[in-house]
Amino acid sequence: MADQARVLDRAIGKAAVTRSVFVAPGALAALPEGARDFKGKPLLVIADDTTMDVAGRQAASVLSGAGFAVAEPIVLHEKPRVKPHAATARDIAAAIRERGAVPVSVGSGVINDLTKYAAEVAGVPYVCVATAASMDGYAASGAALLDDGFKRTLGCAPPVTVVADLDIVAQAPRRMAGWGYGDLAGKIVAGADWKLADALGEEAVNPEPFAMVQDNVREWLSRPGAVAAGDPDATGDLVNGLLVAGFAMQAHGNSRPASGAEHLISHVWEMERLTFQGEPAAHGACVGIGTVALLALYEWFLAQDITSETVRAASGASSPERIEAEIAAGFPEGHLADSARVEMAVKTANAGRRAERLAILVERWPALREDLRGTCVPADTMEAWLRQAGAPAHPNDLGVPLAKLAADYRRARLIRRRYTILDLLDDLGWLDRGIAALFAQDGFWGRRSGAETRHTASA
Repeated sequence: MADQARVLDRAIGKAAVTRSVFVAPGALAALPEGARDFKGKPLLVIADDTTMDVAGRQAASVLSGAGFAVAEPIVLHEKPRVKPHAATARDIAAAIRERGAVPVSVGSGVINDLTKYAAEVAGVPYVCVATAASMDGYAASGAALLDDGFKRTLGCAPPVTVVADLDIVAQAPRRMAGWGYGDLAGKIVAGADWKLADALGEEAVNPEPFAMVQDNVREWLSRPGAVAAGDPDATGDLVNGLLVAGFAMQAHGNSRPASGAEHLISHVWEMERLTFQGEPAAHGACVGIGTVALLALYEWFLAQDITSETVRAASGASSPERIEAEIAAGFPEGHLADSARVEMAVKTANAGRRAERLAILVERWPALREDLRGTCVPADTMEAWLRQAGAPAHPNDLGVPLAKLAADYRRARLIRRRYTILDLLDDLGWLDRGIAALFAQDGFWGRRSGAETRHTASA
């Protein structure tokens, strides 16, 4: 097994912006060291009601005790959870500029993304204090925010310092570790999709960022029961894995090392503001279910014979007219639909390579199939791992009917220009066929339909 501390240290060395990371019990005491370059500026804690209680006041006290000027904090009071609105980040940016401050994010995904984008708009660096092992965005470039109703990744720099005090992380609700586990599970599909895009000449694999994630992801996922139980070592490895994934994104310059078609399912649901039991569905919960969904699709795809004859017999990719009809039917008119049209225009502009892509696929299929089989995890296995980690694993865990998931396989490819298995199946004219196979009575989802009994994993 890899020494995860050394894996993290190597990943920090490849990061473009982040230069210091502290992951340990009691790590909050190291916050002044991580903020040492800002001794002459006021530090502005940004938190919500909960994270202010569990770590924000302590962070401010530690900084003040070390001689830092600490501004009056910004505490976001939205209930049940703060929403990831870009407009909120812009308001925070105005406060940062007004106070001449350096922000210190104290929280998990939404607080970190709001602070990250606010720091970018204000033109200042920021420091991150992580309070839960819930997602991989702490150290990543870019912030996933709702802007005019559309979930998009807005360009912004990652933190210069990350502090993850495992004593504080352990206080977070256990379901949040399940969300982090779900986000890490998605790296399996991300790796397969990147290999696919590389093999077909769409987007070359960047070896170092790819290896940072793919050489370690199975170990990060290897103790789901210990994650659910709050085992300190397993929690520490989970935090390290989430941070390494962020550093891989920093090193590569975008989210390709950590995000594939499984994230597209998640983004569709998040853009729709999916809620469960009165709360917004967590990102990692959506990603975990999306991961099972895409691994099931990969299993179907990898069971097919692909030859020159089967490719010639394929019905062909979606026409521009069908794509426009899908966008019009799948998204409300306005910014959502317009953004989907922009993304799909990039893909359709590359439609001339379809014949070349399929010729490469035929030529490389035997070796590529074995490579992808080695990268993927059986969908049944991933579903079991998520359950053991206390993470959502079935659409019903978020109140999503299977009929909606069937439609969302198609919709997901419309919202990003990134080439994934969904696009290859569309190239082949097989996307509808593959989806139908999964929902047939003997298919992966068909076997799980029944009365669609709600599972017990917490969303």
